[in-house]
Amino acid sequence: MLALEGVLPWLPLVLALSANSPYLAGEETGLASARAEVLAELPRASAPPVFGSYAEWEAFVERFVRIGLADGYTRFWWDIRPHPRFGTLEVRAPDQPTAVENTAAFAALLQALCVTVLEGEPPAPANRGDYAQNRWAALRFGPLAELIHPDGERLVGVEELTHELLELVEPAARMLGSLGMLQGVDPRSCEGDRQLEVGREQGLKAVAADTAERTLRSA
Repeated sequence: MLALEGVLPWLPLVLALSANSPYLAGEETGLASARAEVLAELPRASAPPVFGSYAEWEAFVERFVRIGLADGYTRFWWDIRPHPRFGTLEVRAPDQPTAVENTAAFAALLQALCVTVLEGEPPAPANRGDYAQNRWAALRFGPLAELIHPDGERLVGVEELTHELLELVEPAARMLGSLGMLQGVDPRSCEGDRQLEVGREQGLKAVAADTAERTLRSA
């Protein structure tokens, strides 16, 4: 659970970078990630509670199953959760990129972040209030968001915070052999920006066609 607490404060930044769902039911929502807003309506969503150990998390899940609120750990739709089958963290905060290389970039970034957290000092529990604010800012504004820095003392833009995160994880990424993949992390825009540009110029059908074409091109 230490890795979870260390990774959690950075997840709104990754959401802002990955935002790729500005439409819902064929309409512009005014959000960079409508998907994140929809998921927030589910029970057991957003940030998980603070758990002191894996056993404490396991007991929490088992209690919900026992009293009939869930039929297993997959019914906990938090932005990050333990994955007992693989012994890893399952990070659910980002939108799904269209391009495979962008997916690889975010996977490499999060993997390196986990290694960095585990090799450092044990982190304190992340501030859930700051997380809620940052999550909203990220899903609303994407790369234009201003986020509370993980130190809790200042606001910082997505571009500046991205450069700080990349610098933080560089040693781990170099050790993992994934440093080159991180070049795909671009804080200047998100894929949702392209959807809006195409949609405003050519209409919603063109958005779907462009998304399909880019998906096939990167497959």
